[in-house]
Amino acid sequence: MTDKLTVAVLGTGIMGAAMARNLARARHTVRAWNRTRAKAEPLAPDGVFVADTPAEAAQDADVVLTMLHDGPAALDVMRQAAPALRPGTAWVQSTTAGIDGLGALADFAREHRLAFYDAPVLGTRQPAEAGQLTVLAAGPVGGREKVTPVFDAVGARTVWTGEDGGAGTATRLKLVANSWVIAVTAAAGEMLALSRALDVDPQNFFDLIEGGPLDMGYLRAKSGLILEDRLSPAQFAVTTAAKDARLIVEAGERGGLRLDVAAAGAARLERAAAQGHGDEDMAAAYFASFDEEN
Repeated sequence: MTDKLTVAVLGTGIMGAAMARNLARARHTVRAWNRTRAKAEPLAPDGVFVADTPAEAAQDADVVLTMLHDGPAALDVMRQAAPALRPGTAWVQSTTAGIDGLGALADFAREHRLAFYDAPVLGTRQPAEAGQLTVLAAGPVGGREKVTPVFDAVGARTVWTGEDGGAGTATRLKLVANSWVIAVTAAAGEMLALSRALDVDPQNFFDLIEGGPLDMGYLRAKSGLILEDRLSPAQFAVTTAAKDARLIVEAGERGGLRLDVAAAGAARLERAAAQGHGDEDMAAAYFASFDEEN
């Protein structure tokens, strides 16, 4: 039985809060910090210590887990935590940071002699709360016995993609997976918008594809959020999805690609956010098909 760990969770949004709770349920000592402290306070009844600063949270931590908005945010927070970081501390970096963002984070880890694990996750609010995320992980074999209990607490499955966290193999796979998620979500929204414009009952479409190769549980789940007006609380927010879509477009450009669907998906999400749907589930990109008054 692995000894229990002290884990600092930096960032307690939708995903970070759920991860912190599951780590506490697994009887690890959890010290959490969030830029807006009020968002971390609800973790206290679950046995999580709520810190005032990243450095306070990281004090004496065996593992530091970052789940922040983007790469620059993660780097800024880790710089604030730096006075408390000990050489050899494991850093589980779960922010979707993109390729360029991850490079800066890996550089920071080398400068501070941290064991760096590139570890984004697949899943939204519900699987996060249930501890059923899929962890995509890359990092040194020698320290995996320390981070594996963390992955086991927050996820149902860990997929190892490499031994060098700085190479970004896990982040690259996450971007590929998210490109599919964003494309399917956009397509679902456009299908429902077109159904409305053509006075077609969406159920007729679902009946048409039922059980065939075009049917998909994810399509039905996201469509249900729209049709049943269950876009809040978000499983995965519009603003976060828009950020990820831009990272996907940038990754394609680095590879000499033009990703038209990803670019269009980013534009739809940004338009929905501008219409006031930024904190709703990413399925709310549906509203980008209409003028605001509709």
